[in-house]
Amino acid sequence: MTTQPLATGDPLRLGPYRLLGVLGEGGMGKVYVGRDGDGTPAAVKVLRPELAHDQHLAQRFVREADMARAVTSKGVARVLGAQTEGGRPWIAAEFLAGPTLDEAVRAYGPMDVPAVRALAAQLARTLHDIHSAGLVHRDLKPANIVLTSTGPRIIDFGIARPEHGLTLTTTGQIPVTPGYGAPEQVLGQRVGPSSDVFSLGAVLAYAASGRRAFDGAHVPAVQYEVVHGAPDLSLVPPELQDLIGPCLAKDPAHRPAPPRISEAFAPPKGADRAWRKGPLAEDIKRRETATKRLAAPADTAVPAAPSRRRFLTAAAVGVAVLGAGGGAGAWWLSRDGAKSPTADVPPAAAAPEAAFISVIDSTPDEAPDTLWGPLDVAAPEGRTLLPVRDVVLMHAKTGGLLALSVTDGKERWRAKEIDPDAGYVSVADRLVVGADEDGVLHAFVAATGRHVWETQSGVDDVLAADDTHVYLVTKDNELRAVDAWTLATTWTRPMTSPRSGAGPAKAAVGRKRLVIHGRDGHVAVLDTATGETAWKIDGQGTHGQAPSISGNTVYLGGPKLMARRLDGGDFLWKEEAFGSTGQAVGWGNPTADGESVIAVNGYNAHLYRAVPGTQAASSDWTQIMDRPGGTLTAPAVEGVTVWLPEADDSSVTVVNKTTGDPLFTLTMRLQGPYQLVSDAHRVFVARGGRIAAMPVYGT
Repeated sequence: MTTQPLATGDPLRLGPYRLLGVLGEGGMGKVYVGRDGDGTPAAVKVLRPELAHDQHLAQRFVREADMARAVTSKGVARVLGAQTEGGRPWIAAEFLAGPTLDEAVRAYGPMDVPAVRALAAQLARTLHDIHSAGLVHRDLKPANIVLTSTGPRIIDFGIARPEHGLTLTTTGQIPVTPGYGAPEQVLGQRVGPSSDVFSLGAVLAYAASGRRAFDGAHVPAVQYEVVHGAPDLSLVPPELQDLIGPCLAKDPAHRPAPPRISEAFAPPKGADRAWRKGPLAEDIKRRETATKRLAAPADTAVPAAPSRRRFLTAAAVGVAVLGAGGGAGAWWLSRDGAKSPTADVPPAAAAPEAAFISVIDSTPDEAPDTLWGPLDVAAPEGRTLLPVRDVVLMHAKTGGLLALSVTDGKERWRAKEIDPDAGYVSVADRLVVGADEDGVLHAFVAATGRHVWETQSGVDDVLAADDTHVYLVTKDNELRAVDAWTLATTWTRPMTSPRSGAGPAKAAVGRKRLVIHGRDGHVAVLDTATGETAWKIDGQGTHGQAPSISGNTVYLGGPKLMARRLDGGDFLWKEEAFGSTGQAVGWGNPTADGESVIAVNGYNAHLYRAVPGTQAASSDWTQIMDRPGGTLTAPAVEGVTVWLPEADDSSVTVVNKTTGDPLFTLTMRLQGPYQLVSDAHRVFVARGGRIAAMPVYGT
């Protein structure tokens, strides 16, 4: 969710707070970002006008502030003010500049053991403070914990109740997030401080492993596991399992009290470094900087009352601070239905596998029938096809981005505003991200095409993506890492190679390394967490060869086929290309396949694998191609087949992956280079705007 300007009917001021924009809105209220006369930023929530007359809702709204005010603890978000103005109650809370625990784990992975100990000790102390005020939080979960530079802060007292209170919902309703509420909450029984302890145990299990202790295919299944099943702590480090396990006891009487938890988890000295040093600390610092800019008083370089356009520009840089899902103001938004932009992005759909075909049942030297197509729907010279689980994406013939079903080739969705020439990538097989002609970045649900968010501006080329970030080049030739789940800019640095009229740089990402092969032949490998250069080499081809990564090895095409260690750049082996001088392409785009790599060089295609203990590679087989030339098209590997583009791009030769023996030749009408990509027992072949899905031979 991106921050929006004030609309007609929105108040300009509430109490001492001048309102600058809209953070979000939900079923009960609308939330604004505001600033008081001293420059203190706040998130201000207002009850909807149509609900203000409902006495019960108004009382519940005000009680939310009263509950939070009753807790005098450094571990909670402070309420700055609350009153009724013009018949509408409002609440102001402090900005918390930091990601939620949920966002942090998704972005940076599970916490290490010392960090989990520090998290547990501080959260337990805060729960003790909450319980000492006579309250039970009742909805502790990763999304309600904000990680700041001073440590974790608990947010959202929307359904907090006095210790003796029962649930607020009627029978059958779920008052808490599935997987984090205690068994007695699921069953609608009396809730006490030990219920928060159960939730704390579930939170710590998630922080330590990256997945929920109780899970299932749907909500009832998750709640059944909470009441009857055993927690799954298999990915939790063994030294933490014995500490977290007692918190998840089914019987509330058997759960430890928060002071005992704090003592048991006592972290070693320096364990709080997660909030002071490293990628998470840098994330927090960026958000703090964005908040300071927003709160700058009138006598500083940033005006005290920025224009709406200036405010929204700042929001694009620090959206995780200002956005509804980014920690600032999230303490109430989660209760009213307003969510972070990616909160409801569904899990990646399973890639439906096609059936293998049998060599025995096939006609020798004859290409099998297509699974579907050819379809005349793609741009003749569009960017490489991109399979994402159950769809395959391409540059549409009529412009924009087109997603076809991998099973039957039917159109699944289309994004006409996207400029595919600027690149498009997949994030965790869940989001598809591309840029429009104005350089604005957009994200869509991969399976359905639902628009999720838009952010940034001035995007020139989308290079690559991993499970958390999109790596792009701006029109100012800056390289930028954008968190696809929080929309925060993680780092920005100058591009590693100059912009070329011959085309953009090619990139690949894996194992926390971003490999960029520029058109100047310069290869730079960056640390994805910081943007710092890990290693680099020169003279590696200027025709636009794309890197290919497998495990800790990266393969590079060009005048020489090069294999290096991904992490440190250690040389492994190389093979020179014949006729690689002058305008010859040399080695085209390599395709890694486990411990081997397949690449085409002029007349020949090879499968290489490293020779253990040496800086050399052996060729398992060589396929002599029919025609001269130099192709950049990468081979495709699927099942027991390797699909090799002829050097002049006239046809595709399909060979046995183990022996290199030819199986058949595929030729598509029209002209131009082939595009070959494979996934889930299919090879997608495109040429001249026509695309088809081909079956493959199995083992």
